[in-house]
Amino acid sequence: MTPPRQLIWVGAALLFFFALIWAFQSILPPFVIGMAVAYFLDPVCDRLQAVGLSRTLATSVVTLLFIVLVGLVLGLIVPLVAGEVTQLFRQLPSYFEQLRARVVELSQLMEAQLDPFVLDQIQQFLTGSQERLTKWVTGIVRNVVTGGFALFHVLSLLLITPIVAFYLLRDWDVLMGEADSLLPPAYADTIREQLREVDRKLAGFVRGVGTVCLVLGAFYAIGLTAAGLKFGLVIGLVSGLISFVPFLGAFVGLLASVGMALAQFDSYLMVAVIAVIYFAGQFLEGNVLHPLLVGERVGLHPVWVIFAVMAGGVLFGLVGVLIAVPGAAVIGVGVRFAVQQYRTKVLEPEARQTQQAVDSET
Repeated sequence: MTPPRQLIWVGAALLFFFALIWAFQSILPPFVIGMAVAYFLDPVCDRLQAVGLSRTLATSVVTLLFIVLVGLVLGLIVPLVAGEVTQLFRQLPSYFEQLRARVVELSQLMEAQLDPFVLDQIQQFLTGSQERLTKWVTGIVRNVVTGGFALFHVLSLLLITPIVAFYLLRDWDVLMGEADSLLPPAYADTIREQLREVDRKLAGFVRGVGTVCLVLGAFYAIGLTAAGLKFGLVIGLVSGLISFVPFLGAFVGLLASVGMALAQFDSYLMVAVIAVIYFAGQFLEGNVLHPLLVGERVGLHPVWVIFAVMAGGVLFGLVGVLIAVPGAAVIGVGVRFAVQQYRTKVLEPEARQTQQAVDSET
């Protein structure tokens, strides 16, 4: 098969793949998560096989331990988080009203420095935001109460994901062997090397960035709760866990926690303490956690990660967010390989020819 025809087939396969994702995005999350679980647990199964266990027995042991571990974590954390989230939704409109009153109080203190028109615009914005927030919370509660389809998704994640993970993990080596046999012989070694590079990038990202997110989530949750901030556990955990998107977790957490502190505390000193917790978290991440756990091993630029997550979410919803980082790793490795090939096969020969021409003239 000629190279142009191969490119046509590859392009058609990619279009078909993305069309399938778009068409079935509502039911794909448990399968994507199950595949991710199988991918990261496969090395554990390989080690158990090395000590004499069969693949099926090793898969059963690993899957069972994974389910027990996830169950323990969910059993300890979910009740606390669910209680705080429910209370937060109930009290959010009143907290927003308190926040609006606090901002009005601050604006009155600064009235001599601010234009009256600006103050009026701020008050109108807060009033409109409160109305929109109330409608948003009401809509969420209505969807939770009547959203049978959402309940179906939750149940599918809890029930289907372990099944998918088990069967993929059991047959992982067979599936990888079949996929490897389909590689074009002329390019098989090059493709394998690039896939190994993708594997290194993904493993580094998950181990490094995942650990950073967990540490930051625990740091923010403990710090905010110790400072006495209501719903500090939820705000801290969420802001830490979404920190895999650079700066997003800190920005969302700082905004939410400072807003809650303004509504809750009478003293501005406590508001400053809450803000300091997030600044300390950013210092910890930038100067200790990221250099120690991530460093230069990941090779995914923060801007590229942000774009990938946003683009994936816009195109394919939750499934797009789940596959954004792996997709970014694949595209990044492919682009670096293409650039390297271009330099090696185009730029360097042209530079040598130019140099030889100059040398011959002299």
